[in-house]
Amino acid sequence: MSDARTPERIRAHYEIEVELASRLRHAPREARRRLYGEVYDELFERVPDHPQLARRATPAEQIEYAERPVELIRQFLPAGGAYVEIGAGDCATVRRVAQFAGSATAVEVSADIVPSDLPPNVRVEISDGVSVPVPAASADLVYSNQLMEHLHPDDAMEQLRNIARALKRGGRYICITPNRLTGPHDISAGFDDEARGFHLREYTYAELARGLRHAGFRRVGVLESAPSRAAETVVRTVARYSEPGARMIERWAKRPVVLPLAPYLLVERLAGSWPGRSSTSRLFHRILGISVIARR
Repeated sequence: MSDARTPERIRAHYEIEVELASRLRHAPREARRRLYGEVYDELFERVPDHPQLARRATPAEQIEYAERPVELIRQFLPAGGAYVEIGAGDCATVRRVAQFAGSATAVEVSADIVPSDLPPNVRVEISDGVSVPVPAASADLVYSNQLMEHLHPDDAMEQLRNIARALKRGGRYICITPNRLTGPHDISAGFDDEARGFHLREYTYAELARGLRHAGFRRVGVLESAPSRAAETVVRTVARYSEPGARMIERWAKRPVVLPLAPYLLVERLAGSWPGRSSTSRLFHRILGISVIARR
């Protein structure tokens, strides 16, 4: 979703978010359990044109936003399985996953962003920002998208351990998060060289994989799919000769594959030694956007 706000409104959002993020960054551990919910509630109150709120008010935007994540989740969630989404936001994704999941749990720190008209098999749990309030060993798949970077660095490992605890043996955690080497990726982009907003820490593949293993995950792989523009070009070309062939390629292009982590670690080393800022390289942005799947 593109940001259609004026530069003045974006700057106002930036200043408010930096102020609120500073509270979290400097708060002691116990205070953060209360603050995660409070600062997000205050953000949405003080920034009524926040993109998440705007998307919730536009059903077409919600459908577009959720389309690719839902196809990804469908591939890895067993039929009728138990699904948990951490940082569910406006529930655009969990609402659609509920159509093929046996049960779905939306975990959020802010009740203000969660809609009330969710399907009957969706349960909403308000978290302190670290807890995963579901029974132990109950989830087949846990999913988070743009969440990990919002945690205080001192809380991140605790949440990963809680996610591992929530998963059944053999269950999987899909984590999508921006790469620090191509950042900043929060409201700070265009204002600062490092994240100062609610991205309390952005990670690299190496850092996240190390944390996942310490939390008890056995295997970590990278989810990769064909670039959307390239896939669309191929589909259009094939469609001139065969509509069934084009539909088959389109379905295949939407299905990510699990690749080894090692090549991405090598690219990170290259990006770290790149002359100038790696954040300006489209190649690094394409390769290093973090999308991992970890098995319990």
